[in-house]
Amino acid sequence: MPEPRRNTATLRQEDVLSALGAAVAAFCLTALVFYWIAPFTGVLGFMVCWFLAFLGLFAALVWLDRDGPAVRDRLVSVVVHGIAILLLSALVFVVGFTIMRGFAALVHPNFYVEDLGVTGPLDPLSEGGAVHALIGSLEQIGLALLITIPTGMLCAVFLAEMRGPFPRLVRTVVEAMTALPSIVAGLFIYATVLLMLHFEQSGLAASLAIGVMMLPIMVRAADVVLRLVPGNLKEASLALGASRWRTAWHVILPTARPGLATAVILGTARGIGETSPVLLTAGFNKAINADAFHDPQVSLPLATFMLIKSPQSSMVARGFGTAALLLLLVLLLFLIARLIGGRGPQDLTARQRRARARASARDLARYQRRTPPTTPIAVTEEVQ
Repeated sequence: MPEPRRNTATLRQEDVLSALGAAVAAFCLTALVFYWIAPFTGVLGFMVCWFLAFLGLFAALVWLDRDGPAVRDRLVSVVVHGIAILLLSALVFVVGFTIMRGFAALVHPNFYVEDLGVTGPLDPLSEGGAVHALIGSLEQIGLALLITIPTGMLCAVFLAEMRGPFPRLVRTVVEAMTALPSIVAGLFIYATVLLMLHFEQSGLAASLAIGVMMLPIMVRAADVVLRLVPGNLKEASLALGASRWRTAWHVILPTARPGLATAVILGTARGIGETSPVLLTAGFNKAINADAFHDPQVSLPLATFMLIKSPQSSMVARGFGTAALLLLLVLLLFLIARLIGGRGPQDLTARQRRARARASARDLARYQRRTPPTTPIAVTEEVQ
């Protein structure tokens, strides 16, 4: 007689039914308390009470046919999944609210190709746009990445590979800088670059301030990723005669490439939404300024901040449309970073496989040229 298969699935039908029943009962109980028994109001309070009642009822339902450890396991699983759903719902609400408020401006094609140089607060949404802020954000975050990616990766490799008191001091400073307020970074660049070095407000000054915010996040995340590279890979490379530089360049960095891409994403997410450092260092400009080294230049977060303060509904719609455009830009940058660093070191594209095959053929030809031809040994028979 064949042995029956055991169900190894973590999600069971009775758990799903218990969760649905507890959710419906908790909703009814919370509605009874809020609207008929106690004088409570507010959507947030209703959701909190609903979730607490759901946990209690779900634990009671599971306890009817399970023991104590199973009840705790199911309860913790429900709490974790509930928090994940709550965070996802908050994200969807923020993105949806921003797009809905800015939809009136987003539907006009001029919003993506025009600036606000000749647009006033009373002009309709069919005039003006946010292309000047988009260009400013792209140039500022691009310059900041050009500065922070090389310096951040070099600092992370230094912290991961070197030992001694100085790397520990640098790591402590980096961890302390992760909590640096953005206004302090803006004031630092304003005092050093604009006041002491007599630079003017420009996109370059804003990119320096953004880079100060991005650098510690990027270094800390990359340091953690590089320390997770298996030690036997580095030892094998050093045993084959490679230097520490070649080991870091050809072994450590390719192995940690997906994690390093994540570090760049975290740093970019921290810097692209900054407003106060840009306000102090870049100034404000309603027209297009593609020169990041001269004259004030606005970014998407700063344009959103300035437009939302207007009492005119058209300007507020433009502000929310600019915020939605910033969300789309962040999503695009994240997708590009994932495409660049999402593959592992062993996952090669077709072009990389062809290049590696050509390099192997060249190495084989070089080895054959270096190896002298073997002379056949004449075999003579001894005649008795």
